[in-house]
Amino acid sequence: MFLLAAILYFLYRIFLNSNRKNEALLGAAYVMGFEVFSRMTGGAFSYEFIKYAVIAFLGLGMFYTGFKLKSWPYVIFILCLIPGVFVASVTLSYGAKVGNAIGFNLSGPACLAISALYCYENRITTKRFQEVLLAVLFPIISMTTYLYVFTPDLRDAINGTASNFAASGGFGPNQVATLLGLAMFILYSRLLIIKSNVLNVIDIVLLAAVSYRAIATFSRGGVITAIICAILFTYFYFRKAPSVEKSKLIPRVGIVLGVFVAVWVVVSISTSGLIDKRYSNQNAAGVLKDDITTGRSELITTELEAFVENPIIGIGVGKVKEYRYLNTGELSATHNEVSRMLSEHGIFGIVGLLILMFTPIFLWLRNRSNYYLIPFLFFWFATINHTSMRIAAPGFIYGLCLITLLHEKKNTLRR
Repeated sequence: MFLLAAILYFLYRIFLNSNRKNEALLGAAYVMGFEVFSRMTGGAFSYEFIKYAVIAFLGLGMFYTGFKLKSWPYVIFILCLIPGVFVASVTLSYGAKVGNAIGFNLSGPACLAISALYCYENRITTKRFQEVLLAVLFPIISMTTYLYVFTPDLRDAINGTASNFAASGGFGPNQVATLLGLAMFILYSRLLIIKSNVLNVIDIVLLAAVSYRAIATFSRGGVITAIICAILFTYFYFRKAPSVEKSKLIPRVGIVLGVFVAVWVVVSISTSGLIDKRYSNQNAAGVLKDDITTGRSELITTELEAFVENPIIGIGVGKVKEYRYLNTGELSATHNEVSRMLSEHGIFGIVGLLILMFTPIFLWLRNRSNYYLIPFLFFWFATINHTSMRIAAPGFIYGLCLITLLHEKKNTLRR
């Protein structure tokens, strides 16, 4: 009911204002942040519903405001996905549900493409952009609250160093940690940008609460990605900040580091040191594990073998799961979008990946107004390498890195 109410509310805002204030982007941001929470609680209408909702919101937004012709590389990216669909219609086994396989594997790239078309050089004020990030953040805070209320004490839930479903609300730790890591980064960036003691204290408390739950999932990808995004953001924002403001940033960064260290110590005590072993790639007995990728390297190897065998047109969308089962006897979905694109789309996948990686960089060389561009681009790339595009977050966040920020002469975020 909450998800349905949110969708109807944002649709009302879009139709009322004809998307003049990017209400479509606001709606897409909110449902994207809601995705894992809706899956965790059984509140999603279908597993891929949120990706389609993001596509629908931004598609409706483009109906009113259009998109930049300069975003043509993403049209080519969409075209690169089409051959794999035709190949899949031939290569998928007779008993496979072709529509489901294609929808599951292409909903993520389609979500990214529509987000990129909508956001490319879309001029948005920094104040409005912060509101979009808040729309992402609010449902993740709701999910965090749910985790505190409905998951057991860590001492009872943790019995090893593997990713923990019990500490993740009974849902996939990888996806939960990804969204929590995104919230960590957004809260951190707000602490640097927003000059309000009241809001800063609230954000620090929320950052501590979210960081605790993110670390407690024992899924490293989301937390490490958040830390690197924070480092990148600090560098680019510090370079752009006025000299007077630079001296004020260092104490803020110091406070955040202190809070994170304190949270880590609390989690370490609560898990009897198992979290330290997890990030040291050790098992519960303290023995160093052979594979730091927790089996993902084998999945990538299989997908690269499929690419070598079919380098031109690939093996078809959704086929890699069957290919892996036939060759290894293991039935598991991919965790890496890069290797999946290569195996399922062949040379078209290479072209698509090159477009996704270099178009934002060329935009950055021309226009450096968006200090979120490099951190968000890294978030996308890091996330698709450990959780593929099973959630809408990497595709939507990729779109946000293409936005042109309009910086007000006076800081409108002061309170």
